[in-house]
Amino acid sequence: MLLESMSLADDVPEEGLLEQARLKLRSPVLRERTWPAVAAAAFFAVAALGFAVASILAPPVILTPAAKIGVR
Repeated sequence: MLLESMSLADDVPEEGLLEQARLKLRSPVLRERTWPAVAAAAFFAVAALGFAVASILAPPVILTPAAKIGVR
């Protein structure tokens, strides 16, 4: 008898309350920090530029055969 007197509207919770419950049950989103990766990329970019400048400005290597120097 009790089941016959209940309507379907009595069984449905309010939409706002349901959404609040879903938000509270949702696990927090952990965001990764990006500054360590950006700092590493900047360091390696500066290092690469430094090596490029050093290789351009360095005098050419001239190899002299050991026989001309007198090394035995």
